[in-house]
Amino acid sequence: MIPAAPAGRLPDGFAVRLDPRVRRRDAGATLLGGSPLRLLRLAPRAAGLLRGERLVARDATSAALAGRLLDAGLAHPDLPPDPRTGDVTVVVPVKDRPDGLARLLAALRADPGTAALPVVVVDDGSAEPVTAPDGVRVLRHATARGPAAARNAGLAAAGTGLVAFLDSDCVPLPGWLARLRPHLADPRLAAVGPRIVPLAGAARGWTSPYEDVAGALDMGTAPAAVRPLSRLSYLPSAALLVRRSALGAGFDEDMRVAEDVDLVWRLAGAGWRVRYEPAAAVAHEHPARTARWLGRRAFYGTGAALLATRHGAAVSPLVIAPEAAAAWALLLAGGRRGRWAACGVVVVITGRLARRLARPGERTPVGLAAALAVRGMAAAGRGLARSATRHHWPVAVAAAVVSRRARSRLLAVALADGLLAWWPHRAVVGPVRSVLARRLDDLAYGVGLWAGALRARDLRALLPVRPPR
Repeated sequence: MIPAAPAGRLPDGFAVRLDPRVRRRDAGATLLGGSPLRLLRLAPRAAGLLRGERLVARDATSAALAGRLLDAGLAHPDLPPDPRTGDVTVVVPVKDRPDGLARLLAALRADPGTAALPVVVVDDGSAEPVTAPDGVRVLRHATARGPAAARNAGLAAAGTGLVAFLDSDCVPLPGWLARLRPHLADPRLAAVGPRIVPLAGAARGWTSPYEDVAGALDMGTAPAAVRPLSRLSYLPSAALLVRRSALGAGFDEDMRVAEDVDLVWRLAGAGWRVRYEPAAAVAHEHPARTARWLGRRAFYGTGAALLATRHGAAVSPLVIAPEAAAAWALLLAGGRRGRWAACGVVVVITGRLARRLARPGERTPVGLAAALAVRGMAAAGRGLARSATRHHWPVAVAAAVVSRRARSRLLAVALADGLLAWWPHRAVVGPVRSVLARRLDDLAYGVGLWAGALRARDLRALLPVRPPR
């Protein structure tokens, strides 16, 4: 059971900065951005407080505005590193990975910022019982109970207000904790995660260059609020700093996969904030062998069905407005009539947006509404493409078998999706390797997704949903 988040405001001195993608209109009184996209109109006093890109909480009003911007995804904390570590315990779950554990503990002791931290290692039924240096507490499960149970055992044993979970195949980079620690000044923040980057010097395989730039655990370079049905809907528990009092009993021990997603969503449901801070980094040893890499991707896919039983539509692989879906269906149907009908749908969407954006006594912002409608259509198209090549590829392949038009379009989408994903990373990985690895990645994840849904006899993990209002 996750306790409800407190009602406390942000403390004085807590600063936030607008996301670079936020658009300001009406002399700064209207903000457009966030995820999902939203329009926020500021009262005159609030607009006066937010004159620049940065806002510092100095009283109840400015603190409330800063919190509102955080919750809307329009701003992110802008805080200096905090070197304090006295109230943090590191918890390391491990099973049959002695070399990785030794490497992790050595990295903690070599970093002046974490050398004195208490460490709890939870041996989850290793074939050879774990041994650790003096000063490291070891708890042992006689038989493997899974990573969720191992983390919960460490959480219960910690005697500090904050707990840093680190998996045994991770190596924290210098300064990681000092970058995460300032976020906990927010009394409503339950957890904050660093960026997961490739481990230098680890074994390499054919998929390694692709994994370096498209790792399943790497949430990217931009900070974000973490919540369901947003740009960033979860954080991996491979590296996570949490407020112990927010987690209650902790992870769901019945889940052997996706337990980290479930925890984040339960925290969000209880009113807690969860954040991603890419300025902090923890290195991770990715699978080097292609077969193991594919197996891991398929294993991740099986977690969607477990999440569907607990969180329903939040796990949906495709979030799309009915109007956008209709427009794309008309476009894909082909022919002049289909294209004109699709344009008509976009015009209707533009009209609705223009009426919602209009302010009394001012000119209707048709141009802005049209730009947003086109932006929404493009986002819907990308979502449909990812659905066809990743989540619903068995359906797409079945259609391609019986239809030449479906076959040619699926091949075009698969190639275009791969090349568009490769282009920003062209200096790191070649196009052929990147496109092939992406297609294998999606095929493996889709196999796990469908296998989990069929095993659970629950298709909610495969069904699209409309965007939240």
